[in-house]
Amino acid sequence: MPETSSEKKARYLYAVISGPDERTYGDFGINGATVYVVSDGSVAAVVSDVPNKKIRPERRHLAAHQEVLRRLMEEITPLPMTFGIIADGSKAIQRILSRNQQVIVDQLHRVSGKVEMGLRVTWDVPNIFEYFVHTHRDLRTARDHFFAPQREPTQEDKIELGRIFDRILNEDRESHTERVEEILSTYCFEIKRNKCRNEREVMNLASLIAREDQGKFEAAIFKAAGLFDNNFAFDYNGPWAPHNFVDIKLKY
Repeated sequence: MPETSSEKKARYLYAVISGPDERTYGDFGINGATVYVVSDGSVAAVVSDVPNKKIRPERRHLAAHQEVLRRLMEEITPLPMTFGIIADGSKAIQRILSRNQQVIVDQLHRVSGKVEMGLRVTWDVPNIFEYFVHTHRDLRTARDHFFAPQREPTQEDKIELGRIFDRILNEDRESHTERVEEILSTYCFEIKRNKCRNEREVMNLASLIAREDQGKFEAAIFKAAGLFDNNFAFDYNGPWAPHNFVDIKLKY
């Protein structure tokens, strides 16, 4: 039976959930579109219609994508899709669900009843290099040697000082992260270390925890923060859909 014009409309994918389901959520998708469900077997895709097959990563579109995931997270833990996935129509959605049914079911089972929490720790100091010079004798000795009053440092000297700084920075990151993970791991199924985005960032962790353990997890963060002085800032966020703990390579 051929697809109707409605069935042929492009569909934007927000997430995959357990199905079957024929639910309509409301008009809060991208461009204010109605968010609804397309099912196949035991799984379903949360989608909305879009006028074409390309959505720009504008702030309003990204915000709408996150809002759909946020509302889903109030009831269930979905498998979040990466921003920008668009299928040709409902039949194409069902083909994707059918071809990936088992891996989707396995991933849904893995994250069921869980949420993702984030923790970012930074060095809260005016000058990160001077802070390390003050707290690490090896770096201070190297700095004083290369930048002695009667000596003009060469380019090689500056490069070597930078190498020493990077080594000490990464050693401290590793040591601090291990201390924090030891405390948080009691309440986590998994912890993922994300790449630090700048020199001041000590760690950027994503933790997969049980929904009911959010209070305990937050208490553990405060306990971990108590191990550090005022030169460190702890910033936690969530709950989120488990972006960092879903790895599905969909077969189209």
